[in-house]
Amino acid sequence: MMIMNPMQSFHFPDPSFFDGAVILRHIGVISAEGPDAASFLHGQLSQDVSGQQPAEARLAAFCSPKGRMLASFLILKPQTESLQLLTDAGILPAVLKRLSMFVMRAKARLTDASGSLAVVGLCGDSARQWLGDVATATTADWQVQSHGISGGQVVSLPEVLGARRWLWVGPSDQVHALTSALPTLSLPNWQWLDVMSGVVRIEPATVDQFVPQMVNFDVVGGVNFKKGCYPGQEIVARSQYRGTIKRRTFLLHADVPMQAGQEVFSTSDPAQPAGLVVNAAAMPGPDGQPSGAFSALVELKWQALNEGWNLASPQGPTLVLGTLPYEVPMGESNE
Repeated sequence: MMIMNPMQSFHFPDPSFFDGAVILRHIGVISAEGPDAASFLHGQLSQDVSGQQPAEARLAAFCSPKGRMLASFLILKPQTESLQLLTDAGILPAVLKRLSMFVMRAKARLTDASGSLAVVGLCGDSARQWLGDVATATTADWQVQSHGISGGQVVSLPEVLGARRWLWVGPSDQVHALTSALPTLSLPNWQWLDVMSGVVRIEPATVDQFVPQMVNFDVVGGVNFKKGCYPGQEIVARSQYRGTIKRRTFLLHADVPMQAGQEVFSTSDPAQPAGLVVNAAAMPGPDGQPSGAFSALVELKWQALNEGWNLASPQGPTLVLGTLPYEVPMGESNE
């Protein structure tokens, strides 16, 4: 079953407004080093980490034994025995502590590398020109190339509304040279593009709330159903193959602020919450400046998707259904 709703009363800015660089301090980096680093993470995450190559980045979920996501990661593998896990800075300390509990005798060392490694968002024509051949070589989503001049790794992100985007992950002492060479991109505008991409990030308010399919992590490539066991794997697999996925994540817009962790109510069943905001960001207007509206990725009961939604209470502000850049499968059984 596919539900497509083109209802849209908001006007988005031209892609040319999204141009430049911005330091992403809300993204932290866990470093995993050692001969067993890849195999250890392979046994803990929803992704095939052992088979990952340096030229690709991969999404992954770190789940509880009940299959609920404790963290979302973007994994880079700059060297054979070295991996970098990008995650929300607010949950990094707790996630690092939990992962470290399971290292045991594995020859792997996990550390918070956020002080020595920075994450910078790059967007638009000026970023493409600064990247040069690296931008030309990273045309597919999640491709990775080394940027020799800055000593960083460059990840090609999914294009949003015609705006090309990259992540630069590299030495913190190179950030000033990078950002001073490019126009300044506002952090709210970058975060809005992230929301519009449909790729969720687990934040402190949403830890332990979702099975990966509820936030479309299977759709965007964050779950490998052919790999071996990991915490929560049985529940994640059962949800997939028995067709029991009753909740999915959709793009919604509102004329009021939204934030992660807010409840959403359905007009068809106002007695209880029917969804949860996963990520939210301020929507820029047609001129690229703040419009006062917000966009959000919201996990919902998809059966009543077209019934109407309200934020925070049954009488709360009305939410408008937007269009994700990918199709969301609903009510399908793979048996």
